[in-house]
Amino acid sequence: IVGGSSASLGQFPYQAGLLINLPLGQSVCGGSLLNQRRVLTAAHCWFDGRNQATSLTVILGSINLFFGGTRLNSNSVVMQGSWNPNLIRNDIAIINLPSNVGTSGNIAPIALPSGNELNNQFAGFTATASGFGLTRDGGNVSPTLNHVNLPVITNNVCWQSFPLYIQSTNICTSGANGRGTCQGDSGGPLVVTSNNRRILIGVTSFGSDRGCQVGAPAAFARVTSYISWINQRL
Repeated sequence: IVGGSSASLGQFPYQAGLLINLPLGQSVCGGSLLNQRRVLTAAHCWFDGRNQATSLTVILGSINLFFGGTRLNSNSVVMQGSWNPNLIRNDIAIINLPSNVGTSGNIAPIALPSGNELNNQFAGFTATASGFGLTRDGGNVSPTLNHVNLPVITNNVCWQSFPLYIQSTNICTSGANGRGTCQGDSGGPLVVTSNNRRILIGVTSFGSDRGCQVGAPAAFARVTSYISWINQRL
């Protein structure tokens, strides 16, 4: 997260940290707890077109990535069937946890959009992104959780920055003032308040290859576009 601030314990109880084991090392992603056994993340965290992960550790109930909280290992990940790494399309996946995670003040699922929210584009809303990713271009992953409030922009505006890539199944936030998501935040939540509760509207997917602080938008998988796929797998 660039241009954001530190999260406090329990502020984002749905946030998951992911430590991903790859053949040649480890990478970091985020995720969102949907219920006691399911975490939503980005497909590219599991398979990016080149590197296939072998297993991952899901960290819940901690604002520290490398210690504390509830830590569960999984190698059961279901990627959306039309995930296309070259075009970064349908970049969404569900992690099956090995056992039910106990919920508490620090571990709680995020609600999914329902009813009239399924038709909302959310442009003009202020959304919150959170994660353990880079806090500046050229930096390292953050050992502690950060968050930032971002304006949701229209897909037409976003398309001007990413003409080949933006589809109706994406949702984007403004990168104005050097704020946004960055490497290591992938798979993490984009959340708005609707009908007096927080709902998940995006899964962090990609940004500009020029960097995270250049003012370009960030793109997410649009949760409402995948709601039946998600609900079938809860």
